[in-house]
Amino acid sequence: MAAAAFSCSVSFPFRYSRNGNRYHGRVDIKINASSSTRLHPLNEITGAREGSSPLATTTENLHVTEEQIRQRIPTKKQLVDPYRQCLIIERGVGYRQMVVVRSYEVGPYKTVTLESLLNLFQETALSHVWMSGLLSNGFGATHGMMRNSLIWVVSRMHVQVDHYPIWGEVLEFDTLVGASGKNGMRRDWLVRSQATGITYARATSNWVMMNEKMRRLSKMPDEVRDEISPWFIEKQAITEDVPEKIVKLDDSAKYINSDLKPRRSDLDMNHHVNNVKYVRWMLETIPDKFLDSHQLSGMVLEYRRECGSSDRVESLCQPDEDEILTNGVEQSLLKNMVLTSGIVEGNGYLGPLETTMHGYTHLLQTKGKTRKEEIVRGRTRWRKKYSLTST
Repeated sequence: MAAAAFSCSVSFPFRYSRNGNRYHGRVDIKINASSSTRLHPLNEITGAREGSSPLATTTENLHVTEEQIRQRIPTKKQLVDPYRQCLIIERGVGYRQMVVVRSYEVGPYKTVTLESLLNLFQETALSHVWMSGLLSNGFGATHGMMRNSLIWVVSRMHVQVDHYPIWGEVLEFDTLVGASGKNGMRRDWLVRSQATGITYARATSNWVMMNEKMRRLSKMPDEVRDEISPWFIEKQAITEDVPEKIVKLDDSAKYINSDLKPRRSDLDMNHHVNNVKYVRWMLETIPDKFLDSHQLSGMVLEYRRECGSSDRVESLCQPDEDEILTNGVEQSLLKNMVLTSGIVEGNGYLGPLETTMHGYTHLLQTKGKTRKEEIVRGRTRWRKKYSLTST
């Protein structure tokens, strides 16, 4: 029997540098063979060394790593990305991404958990830097930041949640950046329902730079400012006339959890505990009975120092007396709740408006042998949770 003949083409994208310039390319390989032909492994076809990954090819003139091929990090600004379901908005400086709420992002009531929401804030922020063409190989770091051994660390975050998205819902995440003082950056988010256009959540945050090697805060170099300042916009998701002051708790706090230890899975690419994990530690110190009947509507966090894998952590929590919202940020939150209340009961939406809010003050600190150091102070606001069967 004669051997059957066949032909196929294989294409590989790559990026490489030469004389300080970056280039994109694609290797096209056409294979003509018969059914009796021995098909060589991909690393033999591309010339990779034995024992290396098939995609990690190295030749005399090209240096293409597996990481570069798999990530496809843009080297210039992109306006759309079909893989991330995102696009650049706000006249070329803002970012919008469509997100479908996954089953592992919701809790017992089929609504998004606060931790999942914060993770989505973080992911869309990183994707924004990705689309800008400024992303180096760090955790949201630009090329200038990498040259100066700098990383971003969050110093403050304020989150307001009017409604909690439900499982399977399609959301629009908008994020944009602006200046924060001489050496910082502000990042804001808006979360809307793609189906109704209703704003579910909003957040604003402040970020500063830290020297990755020295683990100390750093001024923003001019080359980094030149990179990111064209993306700055004077638009905020939350306007704070007077930022809320958070008092420091002590050992007299009503609820204390002294048995916290960072796990390996709590560390991020910068080798410190991710700030989202702090929120989990804080909320777990609140009594379960309260968490079962209330949901978080607002949160302010002030970060003081990073937390490493070897630190022992203590979480302190002090409830406030019930209070009626009357001023400042609380009044702004109440206004948003009034405008959107009564649409749907249950599923994370507000039912009949209840103006009594419950507050907690929080503190995370390290447990040293000689002294305790603050990691983050926090304030949370809560409203009564309405069940899916409420009438």
